[in-house]
Amino acid sequence: MVSPNVEDTTSFTHTLGTLVKKSWANLMKVTNMVKEFGQDDPRRVIHSFKVGLALVLIYILHHFRPSFYGFGDNVIWAVLTVVIVLELSVGATLGKGFNRMLATGLAGALGVASNKLATLCGDKGKVVMTSIFVFVIAERVTFMRFSPKLKARYDYGMIIFILTFCLISLSDMTGHELLEIAYGRLLTIIIGSCIAITVCIFICPVWIGEDLHNKIVGNIEKVAEFLQGFGDEYFNNSENTEVENDKQFLERYKSVLSSKSSEETMAVLARWEPRHGRFRFRHPWKQYLKIGNLTRFCAYKLEALSVYLHNSKTPYEFRSRIQESCTTISMELGKALKESSLMIKKMSKSSTPKSHVLNAKNAAESLKSILRTNPWEGADHLEIIPASTVASLLIDIVICVEQICEAVDELASLANFVPAELMHRGIVQPISDSNGSVHVVTVSE
Repeated sequence: MVSPNVEDTTSFTHTLGTLVKKSWANLMKVTNMVKEFGQDDPRRVIHSFKVGLALVLIYILHHFRPSFYGFGDNVIWAVLTVVIVLELSVGATLGKGFNRMLATGLAGALGVASNKLATLCGDKGKVVMTSIFVFVIAERVTFMRFSPKLKARYDYGMIIFILTFCLISLSDMTGHELLEIAYGRLLTIIIGSCIAITVCIFICPVWIGEDLHNKIVGNIEKVAEFLQGFGDEYFNNSENTEVENDKQFLERYKSVLSSKSSEETMAVLARWEPRHGRFRFRHPWKQYLKIGNLTRFCAYKLEALSVYLHNSKTPYEFRSRIQESCTTISMELGKALKESSLMIKKMSKSSTPKSHVLNAKNAAESLKSILRTNPWEGADHLEIIPASTVASLLIDIVICVEQICEAVDELASLANFVPAELMHRGIVQPISDSNGSVHVVTVSE
């Protein structure tokens, strides 16, 4: 017979073993999730180390020279600044840092001034005047936040402005003591912002402008892949086994449909970034948004086109009459977009996209002629309509792609892309003058 103590011990051991196994399983699950998260974008791991390094630098400065750097009891403001300001990209960090420093400085000066004016009105008058100042400033700045242009670049700064102004205006301290506190906080915020910006720029920088550049290139390529494969897929003409096995190119364009907000955010942040690599100061980021909008409009056309992708009820006679023109249009438009994306990727000028667009337009005119001859005479109109709709959509897409290529050419002119001929001759080295003009020097290999 087993004693009660032995039974209790066995039950406890079993429960403990189960708990250990579950804890280990959860730990491994979290570890694998973190590993996949880091492998998906290694820059996140680097950013985590950068935040830790910036905080360590704040501690070192505070430990060795607290009085000189104005830290004292205000070190918390420097820590908060680093944690809030240091973002993954340089553009976001510069934007937040500039907003925080400027807003703190302006709000601090205005808060000290309003506090002194309110103090001159006596104890009762101070309450009234402070209430008026806080109401007017908070109301006006909050209203300014509704402006799309101001909100895009200075929303964070306006929030910090309201908070800082209220903290100083509503403070019970007056005179020289209040001025010293405001000065100390401003100094620590400037130091924290500068440390965050320095770490972000000089240690494995992540340029949001380059991300926008690559995103636009990728979106154009996704649309091009769909168009290049659509003709053979629609007419069941594909002889490439790899294409038959991999139909993902018919779905990739869908990510373009929801890219508007991310592109706009990237463009706003990219305007904060200094000149780097191939991207000069005042790079035409707005033109990227124009290209993105046109690409997205084209992707909506593809969404409508994909509805008819697996429709095989159209009579063969009609399909065979439009097959050559439709296949030529989709293939030439895909090539034009591929060349346009290559122009942006290599930042070089080329006239190749125009020739492909011209071929597509000629094929579109041929397709219009076929449709004008009433090829569906005597056929069931319900069976003809889907194929004629596909033909009509392809003709519309020709115009969309032409607009994309024109926008890319405009970007090439605004950003001073190098002609492709010079790039093939040797190593291209752009040199800027003091007036901002760009000259190209070619060094033969």
